[in-house]
Amino acid sequence: LSGLVLDRRAESAGLAAALMTLLLVVFSSLAIVQFETGPEANIKTAGDALWWALSTITTVGYGDRYPLTAEGRLVAAVLMLGGIALFGVISGFVAAWFLAPASKAQKSEMDELREGVRELRSLLERSLNTGTS
Repeated sequence: LSGLVLDRRAESAGLAAALMTLLLVVFSSLAIVQFETGPEANIKTAGDALWWALSTITTVGYGDRYPLTAEGRLVAAVLMLGGIALFGVISGFVAAWFLAPASKAQKSEMDELREGVRELRSLLERSLNTGTS
């Protein structure tokens, strides 16, 4: 299992980021509903909490829903940092995908081509050396 994770680091990081994002949104939504219980709170339902969590983690933050308690603001801060980290991971994942090494078949073809170039170079050097002697 660890070999598979190491061989596919970019995919593993992408999957881990997706899982962490899901967990962060769900737990933040649950936490914000628990903390924002006052009469002046504007996050009152699970739907409000989910909308708030999604707009916060994507760093959009429309401002229609926002926490008023200190605990709720702490949850919001963690969620915002998670959103920023998520964009970093997504950027890294896309970069790794573009820069991924060639497949094994392409590598073996390249190795064959390199060996052929070495042989040609060797033949050329030998013919030049025998021609000048």
